[in-house]
Amino acid sequence: MSDDVLDGYRSSIDNIDAALVHILAERFKVTQAVGRYKAEAGLPPADPGREERQIARLRRLAEEARLDPEFTEKFLRFIIDEVIRHHERFRGEG
Repeated sequence: MSDDVLDGYRSSIDNIDAALVHILAERFKVTQAVGRYKAEAGLPPADPGREERQIARLRRLAEEARLDPEFTEKFLRFIIDEVIRHHERFRGEG
């Protein structure tokens, strides 16, 4: 494998990683708005039913995309835990 080929792969990975960061930033902007809304409305920071539905939905999407569903669930749970932490902070500020 030539260095040009490897460099091309790495460039693609770098671009995808940058896109992931920007997508996560957008997701957190929306979840912060949700957290503020929940705090103002007196709703709990976590919604276990929604979380389980999201995990099941994303596991199905992962299978369709030929991505390991276990990895996908771990990744989503990490994000959900961080979102809940933010929501709890908003509740504490209210």
